[in-house]
Amino acid sequence: MRVVIAGGHGKIALRLERLLAARGDEPVGLVRDPDHVDDVRAAGAEPVLCDLEQTRPEQLAEILIGAGAVVFAAGAGPGSGAARKETVDHRGSVLLADAAERAGVRRFIQISTIGAGAPPAPGSDEVWVAYINAKTAAEEDLRARPNLNWTILRPGRLTDDKGTGLVTLADVPLAQHDPVPRDDVAAVVAGLIDTPETRHRVLEVVGGGTPIPLAIRILLFR
Repeated sequence: MRVVIAGGHGKIALRLERLLAARGDEPVGLVRDPDHVDDVRAAGAEPVLCDLEQTRPEQLAEILIGAGAVVFAAGAGPGSGAARKETVDHRGSVLLADAAERAGVRRFIQISTIGAGAPPAPGSDEVWVAYINAKTAAEEDLRARPNLNWTILRPGRLTDDKGTGLVTLADVPLAQHDPVPRDDVAAVVAGLIDTPETRHRVLEVVGGGTPIPLAIRILLFR
């Protein structure tokens, strides 16, 4: 399957590209910076230069034609201000969803964050407020698109620890916002791509004790 990943040089995206390439899929990583092309290629993905803050939906749709799924893994990243949280984390997701609809690609995985969908805590830093609001707006836009088989994944606090293959995955808000390795988030995304039965669900994931394939299968019986 051809899988197009927005934010193709991100820490989760590079891990996902390696997983997909290793199992015989055809990952495509969208990157803004030409200096990131070699890293994406080394991960086993086809790099495509595409600036989500400058590209029009019809241009992006041409890249998506023939894909079986798209993944929104983009983000303005640490050190960026409130304005770029809006243009990347929110509008970038809207752009990808618009392009997916134009290209007829129905499977859409959005990587969001635990905390989205609710107002930021009083007294939160201005940039954090902008980040949560942008992620919430991106989720709301996607949830209003019944023609896309979307799944929203909200990870807990991300770490670079080695993945365990064990998670807690739930379609209800988790009481504890525990950490989760990026390795395991990438593995969950790979599993969700293959499980369209999880469409139109908002999932939260943190480190836990359930093997990832089993955690996804359990969701199908809820």
